[in-house]
Amino acid sequence: MGKIEFRPVESADDLDLLDEALRALSVELGDEHLADKGALRGGIFGPVPSAYGLLALSGGKLMGAALFSPVFSTARGAAGVYVSDLWIAEAARGRKLGAGVLAEVAKRTGLLWGSKWMTLAVYAHSTASRRFYTRLGFEAQNNATTMRLSRDAMQRLMRNVQ
Repeated sequence: MGKIEFRPVESADDLDLLDEALRALSVELGDEHLADKGALRGGIFGPVPSAYGLLALSGGKLMGAALFSPVFSTARGAAGVYVSDLWIAEAARGRKLGAGVLAEVAKRTGLLWGSKWMTLAVYAHSTASRRFYTRLGFEAQNNATTMRLSRDAMQRLMRNVQ
């Protein structure tokens, strides 16, 4: 692995690379992959972006990628960044590229919206990922439970509450 170039997702070609990385991540995690390129395009290039993408390339070859979004916490008193997806190519694992991608996300979001902290979620079955994040200083939040409202439930909520 040569020198790494970090590049924000800013073009259709970049979007193709991000989609490739996120699809590979879904396969590795055993996740259903519902985000087609249209959804990614709308999230990243829409009038109010709901996500940002970052690519890590070596000699033009995709080695890593991250998808992330802004968050704000009154408890933390500052803007932060939520990393929803982090993927590193098999050939680049164990070479500190994951930490490099997260550091680049932190730098860029600090400049974009003044983020001061980072959060992410890790699947319970992904023990290697948990060890990686712990080594970087991430701490499990045992005092909070992540809760999700599905697409269908969100539609019902919007219909039923007026």
